Amino acid sequence: MSHRYRLYQYLIKNQVIMALVLIVMTWFVIQTHSIWVSFFLSYIVTSALIPFVKYLQKRNFPKVLSILIPYLFGLVTIVLLVSIMINSFVPEIEKFVTSFPKIVAESSRSVGYPIDTKTIQNYLSSDATSVGKNAFDVTTRVFGGFFSVITVLFVSFYLLWYHQMFRDWVAGLFEKNKKQEVEHLMQQIDDRLGAWARGQLLLSFCISVSIIIALSILGIPYAVPLGIMAGLLEFIPTLGPTIAAIPSILVALTISFSTAITVVILYICIQFLENHILVPNIMQKAVGLNPVLVIIGIGIGANLMGIPGALLAVPFISFLAVLIKGIQAIDGSND
Repeated sequence: MSHRYRLYQYLIKNQVIMALVLIVMTWFVIQTHSIWVSFFLSYIVTSALIPFVKYLQKRNFPKVLSILIPYLFGLVTIVLLVSIMINSFVPEIEKFVTSFPKIVAESSRSVGYPIDTKTIQNYLSSDATSVGKNAFDVTTRVFGGFFSVITVLFVSFYLLWYHQMFRDWVAGLFEKNKKQEVEHLMQQIDDRLGAWARGQLLLSFCISVSIIIALSILGIPYAVPLGIMAGLLEFIPTLGPTIAAIPSILVALTISFSTAITVVILYICIQFLENHILVPNIMQKAVGLNPVLVIIGIGIGANLMGIPGALLAVPFISFLAVLIKGIQAIDGSND
């Protein structure tokens, strides 16, 4: 039995010392959370690309090409999407944000409950211009700044390059007879995070396009920004789709009450199809979390780290669930 394993067993049996260690580790993680967020994002990117890398390697592609092809394809896709937003969507998004207080006022009058929108106007007017400057600035703010974006890109590339070496290093921290179980646990983590990232991107794209097309057919103004908003809020399960429906309903109320009812029915139908068709087929490897746990996790993540914390709450909870279950299985096999 190695010294590392004896130390682990000692900490498990001495709960007071274990609690102190956990408190110190928690304090350290909170103080350096921006670094860990960047690393976690990098690992999610790596997990999402690993299946494509392995597929190319099985087709006898050189290692460098097996990594560069999916990596550069993903990077180019992101750059193209940002460019499209800058050139096409941002002006309409800015127009929507600027007009939102007026939309709230008109929709509230249509249902007979006028709302004082002066506070909304003051709040949004300070940010409306900055939102429309460029999408790149918005994107980098979500990831914690330009430096964090560069860090995620470089770290994810190196994790792809040294992925097997990293897994061997982690497995080497455990007993030799536990290495296979540890490697299996890491594979489960890769599968879960990768499935979440790929599925979430595809799900968000499907919902965004569906909302844009449906609202355009109904003649609802601001169909593009409302669709983009719905796609982004898909990253926040349970709460996201409901929040995304509210602005669309408010915009529809400026037309007529019957139009608003139609929009409500539209979102209910899309949510029904999402839950019964898209989610089971796209997110089947990444679902199964308790909705209450998800809501609590999103709230804690948003409180600690704002938007990045809310967006990363679900994959982090999923990661912890797999990790804890795997550690219990490894520890249980020692008895």
